[in-house]
Amino acid sequence: MPPKTFSQIVLRERPVADILPDTFEFKTKAFDELHVGKSQALVQVTYLSLDPAMRGWIKDRRSYIPPVKIGEVMRSGALGVVSSVGEESQFKKGDLVFGQLGWTEYVVADDKSLEKISPPPGSSSLDFLNTLGMTGLTSYSFTYGLHDVGELKAGETLVVSGAAGAVGALVCQLGKRAGARVIGIAGTPDKCAWLEGDLGVDKALNYKSPTFREDFGKAVGYLDVYFDNVGGEMLDLALSRLNQKARVVLCGPLICVLDDPKPKGIVQYLNLIAQRAKIQGFIVFDYAKQYPQAVKEIAAGLADGSIKSKFHIVEGLQNAPSALPMLFSGENAGKLVVKVSDEPPMVANL
Repeated sequence: MPPKTFSQIVLRERPVADILPDTFEFKTKAFDELHVGKSQALVQVTYLSLDPAMRGWIKDRRSYIPPVKIGEVMRSGALGVVSSVGEESQFKKGDLVFGQLGWTEYVVADDKSLEKISPPPGSSSLDFLNTLGMTGLTSYSFTYGLHDVGELKAGETLVVSGAAGAVGALVCQLGKRAGARVIGIAGTPDKCAWLEGDLGVDKALNYKSPTFREDFGKAVGYLDVYFDNVGGEMLDLALSRLNQKARVVLCGPLICVLDDPKPKGIVQYLNLIAQRAKIQGFIVFDYAKQYPQAVKEIAAGLADGSIKSKFHIVEGLQNAPSALPMLFSGENAGKLVVKVSDEPPMVANL
């Protein structure tokens, strides 16, 4: 039997700086308000992906996609199970799907907005919120960007900020697979130990250490590629250690810019001139044509153990608002996701 009600979380107000308890609002909706059209599917959400980009999505400013509107369900990549379908839908009950389903327990979605997923050997459906999903594709698109942005070569030095995060961790592993010397930057001794011990980075640096700047200079020397997930002072430090013709890759949105209403600008940009270096941003959607190949190759890495993933799971949709700030305080250990429900028994067609 279908439930009488379901829950969702909407954007109540735009935060000036930090995400606060009043930023979002919890709502209860009548289940019979959901009506499935001909080419639509009713989806019960199982897991939500929490990502730094969300901090930008709730700000009213120009970006690569429009901001979430006040009163609108919070945008989020999510996994779900199809509960019922319209008569012309390409899906069927029980299909596992991924889409921008949002912070909700149930949603009616157009077929074109959903992707059916089939976990390859050695992976699970949850990997589609990490290494096999946008997180992984963001990281993997960097390898395609080697030809036009990063140009990473075997033997070069790659430095990755936010290295213990979902994107950064995969970038570190892909850098090692490319034959580079990889240095990762994280915020706790445990995360640094994980980067070195489990992911095999050549050196992990704790940016909270009082000797971090000195440690950075000694470990890095001069870098060839800097993959930036942070911006601000970290980016400026990297710009001071550029090799000639170094490449700086900006993976937006940058954490310091999202977390600080008045982030500090960079000072060391003149080194880009002196070292004939370049700095360039990219968006994962630039590499949409390569997604199938990316999924295939990352899945192979998961299966043979050469690519590892780690999850930090928060239980309950109601805890999504309090979990989101963990991305900016560094409290999460691994890819941050919210478990909304188990893969459920099928709901009767509406």
